[in-house]
Amino acid sequence: MNAAIRAITRKAIHEGFSVYGIERGFEGIINSEIRPLHARDVGGIITTGGTILRTARYPEFKNLDVQQRAYRILQDLGINHLIVIGGDGSQAGAEALMRLGQSTITIPCTIDNDMNGTQYTIGFDTALNTVVDAVGRIRDTSNSHERVAIIEVMGRHAGHIALQAGLASGAELVLVPEYPMPLDEVCEHINKTHQLGKEYSIILVAEGAYSSGEVKEYIKKHTYFDPSLTVLGYLQRGGAPSALDAILAARMSELAVDCLVRGDHNCITGYVDGQIRAIPYEMAKTMKFGIDKSQYELISILSH
Repeated sequence: MNAAIRAITRKAIHEGFSVYGIERGFEGIINSEIRPLHARDVGGIITTGGTILRTARYPEFKNLDVQQRAYRILQDLGINHLIVIGGDGSQAGAEALMRLGQSTITIPCTIDNDMNGTQYTIGFDTALNTVVDAVGRIRDTSNSHERVAIIEVMGRHAGHIALQAGLASGAELVLVPEYPMPLDEVCEHINKTHQLGKEYSIILVAEGAYSSGEVKEYIKKHTYFDPSLTVLGYLQRGGAPSALDAILAARMSELAVDCLVRGDHNCITGYVDGQIRAIPYEMAKTMKFGIDKSQYELISILSH
């Protein structure tokens, strides 16, 4: 997010806008945690993870009266445009304010890469690189000890991290919500690769596919292996942004400000087929980019 905050601030100032940062998202509007941002305020943050404006879950924003209060606060402060950086929940909040009359633009930012209207979201590539690095380290140990290693990654509703990390790291199996694999087939695959001479296996589990503990116990009960289990958890959310994410943040932020300059708003800055496009919210809802089944099948082919 910091890369996007930096790019928005400096591009908007360049175009003649006054820029304000809102602490802790929509909760910060209600609490009037709003402060001016100048070019020097965002210096040196492009290589740091997280967000200098911090973030907070604020389920109360689903209530219309809270939305109306936030809208009035923005209007009283003379905030003409609101650029929201975040995932589905953040976009829903932006659309709620739009319906009340607020000009909004959403820059997609979530490690799960599961937003409509874009093939890539800021944060996904950074998380992916973190997972691939962790899998490589765990593979070294699994190979030495001839073990099955189960690694749980984020992805409650979408298996993008698990799938792409599996391809990049040579995992033997990837379990994702989109294509449920019965656990007896998982055991059958492990036994088959073991018979072919493979002495260890890496299994990536998206958190929305199975409880990783359930997978571990099932494999232990139905094979000769006693798997190790690693839950990467919040490790996936930290760290400096990858080059791809920093570039994506700069390009999406540039487009967001350019939209405001020409009078366009109420859209998402989506990455589609190599281009950054301003896509109206309603149109974005019809553009769903799920995981590629052929890539999912390729993992099985390459695992033998």
